[in-house]
Amino acid sequence: MTEEINQHFPKAYQQINGATKASGFDMASDVLTCSLLRTLAATKPSGKFLELGTGTGLSTSWILDGLDQNSTLTSIDNDAKFLAIAKTFLGEDERLTLVDTDGAEWIEKNKDKKFDYIFADTWHGKYLLLEEALSMLNSGGLYIIDDMLPQSNWPDGHQDKAIKLIKDLESREDLQLTKQVWATGIVIGVKK
Repeated sequence: MTEEINQHFPKAYQQINGATKASGFDMASDVLTCSLLRTLAATKPSGKFLELGTGTGLSTSWILDGLDQNSTLTSIDNDAKFLAIAKTFLGEDERLTLVDTDGAEWIEKNKDKKFDYIFADTWHGKYLLLEEALSMLNSGGLYIIDDMLPQSNWPDGHQDKAIKLIKDLESREDLQLTKQVWATGIVIGVKK
């Protein structure tokens, strides 16, 4: 077995990837993580999905590829330049709602909503407002984060934040947790 992706890539992935490189966006989820996101998305038929941190839509395309036709994905980002790339290539998918707003503001306004799957790929819902994001998960819902292994684009001191986040997640009694020292470092929690 190898780490190669030997299944199809999402229809829009290559176009989004090209536009991402041209835009200078350097914080996209890696393809191994994206493949896992698609597989996990397929476990939630008729599910309600939330992605915090759309970026250019690379991971969004993989999540959508795992959804059935009765599922919905809300994806939040506050950078209109990068979100425009996602809108260009994914905006016609009726299952997807792209929202250009601050993550903290969106979570505060929508904290009563419930989701079956949350991919927190930005500060909000991960390093900030963790409690609020986790309270939005249904029982049996998946909470997924990546970039928990040291990354070349981490600012000074970020590793300490990542270590603290892992300890906080490990101490929770409302999550069944698995840490994967694979890809960029993935943590998957299931809400009890």
